[in-house]
Amino acid sequence: MAFLFSEPGVLAGSVRGRMSGSPQSSRASVGEWAQTVLLVGNLAWTTLCLGGYRPETMVVTSVLTGALLAINLAARGFERDAARRPMHPAGWFLLPFLVYAAINVAWVTPVRWLGWRDWFGWAEMIAVFWVVLNGVRAPATRRTLFVALVALGVVAVLLACYQRFVRPDWLMLHRVQAEQFIGRASGPFGIPNSLAAFLLLLLPALGALTFRRGAGAVARVFCGWLTLVFGFGLVLTISRGAWLGLGLALVIWPLAAGRGGWRRRIGTAMLVTTGLVAAGGTLYATVPRVHDRIAALIRDAGETSRPIIWRVAWKLFREHPLVGTGAASYNVLFEKYRPEGFLDQPQWAHNDYLNTLSDYGLVGFGLFFGASGLIAWRCLRARRDAPVDAPGWLDSRATTAALGVGLLAFAFQLFVDFHFKIPALALGFAVMAALAVQGRWPVTRTTASSLSGRVMGVAAAGAALSLVWFFVRPAFEAEALRYRARQSIDQLAGKPENSPDYRDRLAESRDMLARAVAIAPGNAQAWADVAYAASLRAHIFPKELPALGVEAETAAARALSISPDCVEFWVRQGVARDMRGRWYDGSLDFAHAVTLAPDTSWVWFYYADHLSRKSTERGLTEAALALCLRLDPRNPDGLALRQRLAISQSAAP
Repeated sequence: MAFLFSEPGVLAGSVRGRMSGSPQSSRASVGEWAQTVLLVGNLAWTTLCLGGYRPETMVVTSVLTGALLAINLAARGFERDAARRPMHPAGWFLLPFLVYAAINVAWVTPVRWLGWRDWFGWAEMIAVFWVVLNGVRAPATRRTLFVALVALGVVAVLLACYQRFVRPDWLMLHRVQAEQFIGRASGPFGIPNSLAAFLLLLLPALGALTFRRGAGAVARVFCGWLTLVFGFGLVLTISRGAWLGLGLALVIWPLAAGRGGWRRRIGTAMLVTTGLVAAGGTLYATVPRVHDRIAALIRDAGETSRPIIWRVAWKLFREHPLVGTGAASYNVLFEKYRPEGFLDQPQWAHNDYLNTLSDYGLVGFGLFFGASGLIAWRCLRARRDAPVDAPGWLDSRATTAALGVGLLAFAFQLFVDFHFKIPALALGFAVMAALAVQGRWPVTRTTASSLSGRVMGVAAAGAALSLVWFFVRPAFEAEALRYRARQSIDQLAGKPENSPDYRDRLAESRDMLARAVAIAPGNAQAWADVAYAASLRAHIFPKELPALGVEAETAAARALSISPDCVEFWVRQGVARDMRGRWYDGSLDFAHAVTLAPDTSWVWFYYADHLSRKSTERGLTEAALALCLRLDPRNPDGLALRQRLAISQSAAP
């Protein structure tokens, strides 16, 4: 990729830019290179660790992002050239959303510990957008970011090929691919659709560079080869949403931003449509997996599970249309509207637009997506007014338009996925968006630096780093401990309780949970898991039942004091009260749990198990168990309870 850094036309453009005073074309300072290198490292780390989904990955990612923002702000205090550069106007557009989202977390959401992590995800994406927009302006550093993303894309495709053709169940970090995704490639991500979204951001730009005017033969061949590689990787994902998103973006592109009259634009759009249909037909006829996926799409008239998830998000939005139900509340409040027989755990709405409406309401939706649309409109208008094409391949008219096509395709795919919840995709989107905005909406004026401005920059840098180090990092460390402990506990299901491995793993999990609540006492799920672990320990050491019952009830009560809307917390408290012999109090807990989740099978199992402890409640026990198995006929705990009840009934005189 050396030609990307040494192209004569680019160097000449850089000289002209410096002569005209464009801050975007100035020589890169040490601080700017430090930001670039740190951001590249963060992108590589987060992308290659399953997209940054796991909390232990986010411990490092959050610190790197905090350091990146701190360096950016400190550079305005210590570097005179940086202090004289104006802040790009687009950088301010998204800050009102961050303020509103913080207010939403503080006063609206019923799951504050989850809400703050969701807020940080938005803040991290906006911070990277801000840093690239205002701190990475020199041609060399901007090209470095783009080339680094392309290199990550090549690695991602290579990993996808290994996964598809060598080990179909392979995942990064010694994980095993979910059965539903076997046969589809996800590369360094856990989900094939995530890899497809990552490739969408880069594929159109590489295609534009292949056919760019003035490019040399080596550049054309190399970019053409990369385009084919990325296109092959996109095919391996078999992501229908990504394919449709890219197709729509490519068709809209000549209509919205093409040159010439409308007859020429429509003709170009029709030509693109014909090519896309031909490519899709070829894949449908020659690739069995593609044939099966498209046939399923036609057979089901679209989607089966996603519309169910979307309807719940819409119902939650209609409950509180102005401010939403609260940041990160969707998965918790989903139980209220769970359809009968729907067993999936969606976590998010599989539609970032609906998810934002559900969580943050019309106010949050407008502040983020409205501001994003305003930035896009301003970029189109600014570039339309530009008299001549910008120098350099990254800021050429064709490349910036192609960057916009990739962002538009990504935005279309957001209708069927949750890419903004995957840190690597959010960071990649922010980088590409900032590069596109810089190319389409350049800022050429300079401002006078002042001592007060430099002091404020240094103070803001210290505040950003302190916030991440003392608040964000511990929250992710605690969640990483909790996540590992809960996974270990869940893996004990079906294992003999008297085995040494069972006892050792449970003891280790309890230790991790104790550390988690010590680090982050506001993590309600960690307190609920403490109660869960105590109830499991009581099966191994029945003599400790009284003390363990107190421990479990105290932890469950702590979880409920933080969030009384989580159905699992009521179940944990009910189990704890059963451990203490407080059957009637437990009945109230389980009754409240089934009102929060009336169509959730496992909740009815716990209610039936509770009722079975009283021989006088045989009829209610059987009714609750029957509802449990009607909602999920394969519920293993419910089937075991039914067998146990049958044995006890046959043994009765």
